[in-house]
Amino acid sequence: MSKLGTLGARLHRGEIGYDFVGKRKLWYGISILITITAIVGLAVRGLNMGIEFQGGAVFTTEKTSISVSQAETYAEEASGHDAIVQKLGNGGLRIQVAGIDTGKSDRIKEDLAKDLKVDPEKINADLVGPSWGDQIANKAWQGLGIFMVLVVIYLAIAFEWRMALAALVALIHDITITVGVYALVGFEVTPGTVIGLLTILGYSLYDTVVVFDSLKEQTKELTKQTRWTYSEVADRSINGTLVRSINTTVVALLPVAGLLFIGGGVLGAGMLNDISLSLFVGLAAGAYSSIFIATPLVADLKEREPQMKALRKRVLAKRAAAAAKGESLEAPVVDERYDDEDREDDDATPAVVGPRAQRAQPSSRGRGRGRPSGKRR
Repeated sequence: MSKLGTLGARLHRGEIGYDFVGKRKLWYGISILITITAIVGLAVRGLNMGIEFQGGAVFTTEKTSISVSQAETYAEEASGHDAIVQKLGNGGLRIQVAGIDTGKSDRIKEDLAKDLKVDPEKINADLVGPSWGDQIANKAWQGLGIFMVLVVIYLAIAFEWRMALAALVALIHDITITVGVYALVGFEVTPGTVIGLLTILGYSLYDTVVVFDSLKEQTKELTKQTRWTYSEVADRSINGTLVRSINTTVVALLPVAGLLFIGGGVLGAGMLNDISLSLFVGLAAGAYSSIFIATPLVADLKEREPQMKALRKRVLAKRAAAAAKGESLEAPVVDERYDDEDREDDDATPAVVGPRAQRAQPSSRGRGRGRPSGKRR
């Protein structure tokens, strides 16, 4: 078995682990700092909306020797607006100018034909009205809102409202970071960007649900034992699915990185940037939020419940008694003051609670009081 596979197996069994929940304040601080940076970038620079959202025209020319930088200068002079120019595979140019109406497009087309030294009839102009762009934007927001509502309803039914709330916070966190990165780098926002955004929300939700499912399984009848608190079991759920989440994210990021850095950067296929940047940033943010935001937030909310507070007190008291006797804190402590019913509760700890290497086995009535029922590692 590979080292990563061995590490994953040991994490899943609870033999090793990292205290993600215990350091949740650090993760919250990092997330808040990143989110503030994204919001500031959005407020200062704003989004570079494509013509699909704000209206404009796209001029496509036949093969020409004019460079992209020269074409940008000509288009900006002819239209009075910023222009985005891309070189096409056939040697032609795709010139995109936002914020112009139908009346101006004909004049701009004529001026471009003169500057680029091409036949005006060979320039194809596609116009998008601002009202159509507003409809597209509204539909995108409606789709995002419906997605969020359905996610919350599903998670509230399948798990509980605390997990639904934590997942919603994680999704908003991912959206904010992705939109902020678009504002900071100045990439154009197109319908492809919206598609990418909705796609990464699905990936983020997948990672979160995997951890929540493990957490739900391991916390069945949690209050009937006195070995682990809810936060500790939540930590084991994160560690148990950590390698799986990393593998899923890396495999998803590799082709997206190829689109972004090779297709968009090296080859100059700028249209690939619209969707690949949102996928790349969103996938990374989704993996981060499912581990460092969603599950620690659920643990925070659950630990506020009276029964979980009482469980923590019992667990800490039992560990203090074990430490006073010089016994292992990981092994179950059988106190002589407990009656038979109390010991049965300890032995009845659900097999799914805690690391699998330390599952409690029912003790025999014929064995000595206060002695473990079998060998412990």
